Amino acid sequence: MNSTLKNVLATVAAVIGGSLVNIGLVNLNGVLIPFPEGVDVSTMENLAASMSLFQPIHFLLPWLGHALGTLVGAFIAARFAATNKKTFAGVVGGFFLAGGIANAYMLPAPMWFIVADLALAYVPMAWLGARFGAE
Repeated sequence: MNSTLKNVLATVAAVIGGSLVNIGLVNLNGVLIPFPEGVDVSTMENLAASMSLFQPIHFLLPWLGHALGTLVGAFIAARFAATNKKTFAGVVGGFFLAGGIANAYMLPAPMWFIVADLALAYVPMAWLGARFGAE
């Protein structure tokens, strides 16, 4: 298979795989950690309006989703890219970081969560995924 095509397919698969992990963990949030009374997360507007009712525990699964989604995505990219494995893992990490920055603008999360999310969930996990996947 052409190395360019293999790199593109690895990157697409990495974004899809990482996104599935992220979405899966974020969607478990209401199941494993019940939301406070009166919280409606059916729309982004309702979620934004309800964020002030969240306690720190309610941010655990979203953070894990962001971190593990990035880790898995970077790992897939590094594992299956034909060339420049760590570069493609970094591209996937950058994709997820861009999503995290957009999320920080859309949802009024506490500043401690935004800092922890942006500083610890994306670049370090992309680096680890690249390191593990490229070996």
